[in-house]
Amino acid sequence: MPFPTHRPRRLRASDSLRRLVRETRLNPAQFILPLFVCPGQGVKREIGAMPGNYQMSIDNLVGECAEVQSLGIGGVILFGLPESKDELASGAYADDGIVQQAIRAVRQETHDLLIMTDVCNCEYTSHGHCGFVKDGEVDNDTTLQWLAKTALSHARAGADIVAPSDMMDGRVGAIREALDANGFERTSILAYAAKFASVFYGPFREAADSTPQFGDRRSYQMDPANGREAMKEIALDLEEGADMIMV
Repeated sequence: MPFPTHRPRRLRASDSLRRLVRETRLNPAQFILPLFVCPGQGVKREIGAMPGNYQMSIDNLVGECAEVQSLGIGGVILFGLPESKDELASGAYADDGIVQQAIRAVRQETHDLLIMTDVCNCEYTSHGHCGFVKDGEVDNDTTLQWLAKTALSHARAGADIVAPSDMMDGRVGAIREALDANGFERTSILAYAAKFASVFYGPFREAADSTPQFGDRRSYQMDPANGREAMKEIALDLEEGADMIMV
């Protein structure tokens, strides 16, 4: 029945009523803190484009993660800055890579903290692109091999969730296959399912030292004008085995 029988304002009449029927509630346990780990000892460099955030060496990162756990924050996602870069992004999937070392150190000190890792290559390639460059273009299928090896190395080090952010076609399936084949069926995948080519990533590129040295990422990151294409990307990642998706 219409007004006056239905009066939605009845449930907005007081603070206690509004709290009772509130549909969305935010809690520290629902948030993930991005952290940027770099080589060295005692390093804590503020990121110019992200005031109050730092590139940290593993010793400082471990202390930060202990505080994160004490505050009841949901977990951390780790981004790595390697000692050196090359055309094959070898630091991304090396067993002694910076993120792999950080995972082990954090896991040893904070056993129950949820650890998520960014799985990409742009921080590790000398050219700053997210995969293997062939004839000036990022080769999709070769890059899948790097991503699968990286995700597997993170899982072996103790990551709970791997989060591919590269936007290669088929990456979720390749990662899921590699994880399952090596006994990591319980490791979750959070897919950056619809990642748009945007200047809004500028601060993160500074934080992770991952700016492309030539061209841009528009051949693999999405056109911001395409909503239907975003829904297709999401559906494909879920079909390939993503446990969670990020837009």
